[in-house]
Amino acid sequence: MGGLFGGVDPAILWAALAIVLAIAEIVVPGVFLIWLSLAAGLTAVVALLLPVTPPFQLLAFSILSVLSMFGGRLWYLARPVEPEDPLLNDRAARMIGRKVVVIEAITHGEGRVRVDDGTWPARGPDTPEGAHMLVTDISGATLIVAPLPAIEG
Repeated sequence: MGGLFGGVDPAILWAALAIVLAIAEIVVPGVFLIWLSLAAGLTAVVALLLPVTPPFQLLAFSILSVLSMFGGRLWYLARPVEPEDPLLNDRAARMIGRKVVVIEAITHGEGRVRVDDGTWPARGPDTPEGAHMLVTDISGATLIVAPLPAIEG
């Protein structure tokens, strides 16, 4: 077999490139290098089974790279990933239904409330400092609050 790079079989070089690209995908995940790794692996198979020249191997790798990336894109589009929590990246919307404490009295409809270890601007009925309120809605970065419902017992 004709050697490439000092007598090393081209199939071994392509297989090594496939492994390096797969490892790089694990180290720096981006869902891109894995498709190039697949193309390099397929090029290794082509170089192993057929007596092809290095320019044809590069052409095969280029074509297989494009095909594998488009195939991967179609695969991901066919299987959309839905988040388990639709409010995962919407911190303000996650506040709806939470109990909060007024830290700056709500006067003329505006004040501040404490949520966990942070404070948020709030709008609602005039309420003294220290009162407990319920977040009912969000307007931009402002929490809309209402008095806690009375507990019947």
